[in-house]
Order: sequence, then structure tokens, then C-alpha cells
Amino acid sequence: MSEQARRTDAQSPPADLRGALAAAATRLTEAGVPSAWADAQALAAHALGVSRAELARRIVLGGPAPDGLPDLVARRAAREPLQHITGRAAFRRLDLQVGPGVFIPRPETEVVAGIAIEEARASAHPVVVDLCTGSGAIALAVADEVPAARVVAVEMDPAAHAWAARNVAATGGRVDLRLGDVGDRRLTGDLDGVVDVVVANPPYIPPDGTPVDLEVSLHDPPLALYGGGDDGLSVPRQVVATARRLLRPGGLLVMEHAETQAEAARALVTGTGWADVRTVIDLAGRPRALVARHADPAVHG
Repeated sequence: MSEQARRTDAQSPPADLRGALAAAATRLTEAGVPSAWADAQALAAHALGVSRAELARRIVLGGPAPDGLPDLVARRAAREPLQHITGRAAFRRLDLQVGPGVFIPRPETEVVAGIAIEEARASAHPVVVDLCTGSGAIALAVADEVPAARVVAVEMDPAAHAWAARNVAATGGRVDLRLGDVGDRRLTGDLDGVVDVVVANPPYIPPDGTPVDLEVSLHDPPLALYGGGDDGLSVPRQVVATARRLLRPGGLLVMEHAETQAEAARALVTGTGWADVRTVIDLAGRPRALVARHADPAVHG
């Protein structure tokens, strides 16, 4: 074999699936992508149009490499989010549609959704409101896992609202999706004092904060990241104020925050009107969410 032929052969992607996956994982690792092997498998499954289980079967059988995998790997190596490439994001039991213009739901938010779900299950006919819904992940998880619930979701960004609308339509339309600001009483005034659970994953990054992951800083919409004000808590403050208006006596607020904001978040619900205030730790052991119970039946004005 000539030197030119050897160079051409070395540059050619592996023809078999197992070799293509190994090459993809190596490239993603060199690019600093976390979970390189898992991402390589997800990209290969997407390129083949098969499930991960079917991909595993084809690996064992020694199937061929899928066409287009190197291009997908190149996009991921450039730190384009995996979910933008595949167009899907897993969230609890759901498979959501996502893409540019909407915040990609994170595993840590599944803990927040879980608290809302458990609280909703304690009522016969619960009313749950998801503020700053984004893709609709939390609202749709509640609707999926608590069939008796009436679920309302609010999103102010038209681009994110459009993604949420796609997901609501794809999952049976059981969520009442509303476009507007969380603090606008005209949007949710019909729910004053009757809501069992208000749950939210609002934007909360302070203005001088920079997301560590390139996938977040380069691709998630700033409106979904930065909470406003010097501390990033302007939107969370609006969430708390709206929750106080919406919740029935004894109703529960569950709101995600940054791991450095636990004390500041608890300070938002001190004083009259709140009880049983606590911080929830996520699966990684980090302070992740504020939980508080509405204790003042007189405050709905």
C-alpha cells in the first residue's frame, strides 16, 4: 500500500458500528464533551433512527456504521447541545421536543418536578401551576403522572411558548398553556386562591454569572438564564409574589434556584404568609430548590 493510500485509509471513518462509536467517543472526549460515550451512542441511534436498545443489538451483531454520523459528531464536538442535534430531551417519563429558542430541561429539575407531583397526588382534584414553563417539561410531567390534576403553564417568551405548545399537542393537550408574564394578574387571576401547587424553574443567574458549560452559555436563550437584578432573583421574586396570590391556604410553592442561592431564596418567603420553609437537595448533593407552604388565608390581594 502506498503512503498516500495509507493516509487516505487512516482518515476514513470506520465502516463498522463498533469502530465508528469508538472513534466518535474519542473525538468527543478530545473536545471536552462530558459523557462522550453516551453521547456517541445517542448520535448513532439518532443517525440510524433506532432506539438505544436496538443500537445495542446492532453493536453485538457487528452492524455497519450509520451514514452521517461523522457530521453529527462534529456538531457535538463544537459543543452544540446533544438535544439540539437530536431534537429531543428526556424528562422523567417524557420525550420532549426541544431546539434553539428554548431552555433544555436538566436532570436536576426532575427533582423539582417530583416534589410537585408528590404534593399534587395528595389532593383528589389538584390544581397545579407551572410558572416559567419553557419547554413545558414540569407541567407535562405533572399531567402525565397525576392524571387527575388540572395543570396550567405560563411562559412569557414566544419562542419557548411555541416549543411548549408543540409538546402539549404531542402529549394529548392536557395542559392549559398561557403566554405572558408570570406577574400579570390578567393571565392567572381566575386561579387566585385555588391552586394546590405552584412550581417553577425560573431564570436565576445573576448578571455577572457565566454558565460553566458551553452548551448553556452558547445555546440556551438568555431570557431563560438570567433572572434580573443585581442578584439574579428579580424573576424568582415575581414567582413568589404570584404563588402567594394563587395558592390556597396550605398550598405548596416549589421553586428551583442556583446552588449558591439557598439562603437568599429562603429569605424571599420569610415573614407572614409562609410556613414550613426548607431547601431541597438534589441528587448531586447540592441545594437545588425552595419549598414553602402558604400559611395566610387572608393574602390573595
